[in-house]
Amino acid sequence: MVNFMLDLMGYTPDKDLSQYRILEPSFGCGDFLMEIINRIYQSSIKYHFNATRIITGNVYGCEIDSEKYDKAINRICRTIPDFSSVNLKREDFLLSEWSCNFDFIVGNPPYIRYENIPVEIRDAYKAKFTTFHYRCDIYVLFFEHCLRHLASAGRHCFICSNRWIRNEYGRKLRSLISRDYNLDYLIDIEGIDAFSETVLAYPAITVISGPCHHQPTKTAKIFTLKDLSMPLSRELKKVPENCDLWEQLFAVGELHNLYTIENQGFTIGIGVATGADKIFINSNLISMVEDNLLLPIVNSRDLTDNKFNWKGAYLLNPYKADGSLIDIDCYPKAKRYLEQFKLQLENRHIVKKGRRWYSLIDKVKAELISLPKILLPDISGNRKLFVDKGKFYPAHNIYYITGGSIGDLELLAAILMSDFVRSQIGNISNKMNGGMPRWQSQSIKKLRIPLLSEISSEDRLSLLNAYHNSLLNVIDETVGRIVATQQGSAAITTRDFPKSLFDYEY
Repeated sequence: MVNFMLDLMGYTPDKDLSQYRILEPSFGCGDFLMEIINRIYQSSIKYHFNATRIITGNVYGCEIDSEKYDKAINRICRTIPDFSSVNLKREDFLLSEWSCNFDFIVGNPPYIRYENIPVEIRDAYKAKFTTFHYRCDIYVLFFEHCLRHLASAGRHCFICSNRWIRNEYGRKLRSLISRDYNLDYLIDIEGIDAFSETVLAYPAITVISGPCHHQPTKTAKIFTLKDLSMPLSRELKKVPENCDLWEQLFAVGELHNLYTIENQGFTIGIGVATGADKIFINSNLISMVEDNLLLPIVNSRDLTDNKFNWKGAYLLNPYKADGSLIDIDCYPKAKRYLEQFKLQLENRHIVKKGRRWYSLIDKVKAELISLPKILLPDISGNRKLFVDKGKFYPAHNIYYITGGSIGDLELLAAILMSDFVRSQIGNISNKMNGGMPRWQSQSIKKLRIPLLSEISSEDRLSLLNAYHNSLLNVIDETVGRIVATQQGSAAITTRDFPKSLFDYEY
């Protein structure tokens, strides 16, 4: 991985490396530093310069962890006994000051969550960095501090979480890069243990250059470490000016001539949040409260192992059909049951804000239970998606899609089960550990699928039959054919990556 990244950004020994300053902002035990030193030695043989002098004068770094710092320095000194560490600082890089800019910046910034940053340090960071937005992880700030010290023709290469490209907390960093820099490479390496310490969440490699020259980004996906030694096929993609659309950079192929689910007349929603599920949802309520207050409810536990197995839970619905709250005194059984938990219910945030003590967080939509709907568990390893024909109310861990006939919903469910859609979901949503994509409203709304009204009768019957019989291969084959037909000719531009960014092939 170290060699791949240095090659990708163009820090290669066939060049005169005495001409370049290079920075590693969080060098840990020195993996990058040792290879940088090795390359300087190789370059010095060809270009006849003093390698030790260039290593001491042109290699910069920072490490806050004293133990790791000492280990890295010891590794270097075993190679260069008279090495001077004057440019390798033992301090917090984010609070460090540098008197020069750098031609190359490379590394693996620390992955520290917002809540784990000490409050006093967090305040100092917020005062210093414009990209400190929402609840951002610390690596976002490493991007900004490094980019501010990138030479005008410099190259910046990080391996870190890709969440800044997808999430709200990366919005200001995305805007900064769109405005002032160029995202040259984006290489998705999810599923690979990139380093010996398996701490990276959803990793990706990015190469950024300055100033902005509005060239397309070269994107690729690596599935195994062996792929690093082979030519990589890639796509050229333009970075969206709208920083909310950067997740499109992960999309496979072009999605032109395809449509969102909502644009085809469907509605996407999420099930009811009660604020006290153990009280308002269980299978024993049928003997404890009035029947006309009960709705059969389905949750993600009912949809496991590719089976729909309702476990008999009911929702105690304290709302009338018009959405107003019932008078609890008119329902003595429900009142007696709920008053057992009154203190607990009164401690909920919604009640402290003025809601009645037996309210739910969400109002119940009375008409929803009778509507056919696709059920999408938030987190699920299922390939099978189920269509409720109008018998259940969805819980808060279930997203749903309504609209059209049962046949339309089954057709849509089949398409959503395809690898074509699962690939999109994986690209525009954060996966949970194990690589399972999450069905979430914001992701479902961004999906692009074929226009259902233009699917031929033959393909429609094929998909419905495959859906009813869980024939995933048939679904994938049929959806692929439909997509190709509706797109006309959707092709992915694949070419080999150049050896280095100094060899642009735009």
